[in-house]
Amino acid sequence: MAKLKGKAVVAQSGGPTAVINASACGVIQTALKNSGVFTGVYGALNGIVGVLTEEMFDLGKEDPREIDRLKRSPSAALGSCRHKLKSLDKDRTDYERILEVFQAHDIRYFFYIGGNDSMDTASKLGRLAREVDYEMIAVGVPKTIDNDLAYTDHCPGYGSVAKFNATSV
Repeated sequence: MAKLKGKAVVAQSGGPTAVINASACGVIQTALKNSGVFTGVYGALNGIVGVLTEEMFDLGKEDPREIDRLKRSPSAALGSCRHKLKSLDKDRTDYERILEVFQAHDIRYFFYIGGNDSMDTASKLGRLAREVDYEMIAVGVPKTIDNDLAYTDHCPGYGSVAKFNATSV
């Protein structure tokens, strides 16, 4: 794959941990600074549901100070969901719809912030995109407090829950 240019979409999924917005802030700020690669940066309202329903908004129009405030903001600023997609092998309908939306908007980068199910969704979307020859990069961005993602030493939210528990004791 040559240097891929196109729009990025950022979505949040699962419970709103203390770091879910900080993870979004890092992705958004980095994408906005790299206009040579990212021709636009969009947020999906309420996670993958917002992609399926094409409820996406241009994060480039947001005040950079507001984006920066996400580092210290609780909750899920883009909206979250717990919509688990079916197995790609059993039902491709939602995955094909997502790729249809991505193609219509020239989305070439998908950043999905969440836990295990979100990482699985990003992986399956990347696999399907390769299968149908659509150039796209799907990235799972961890935010889980469980510290249970495979191949991950410390998830971003793990420190916040460890600190809370130690303080509570």
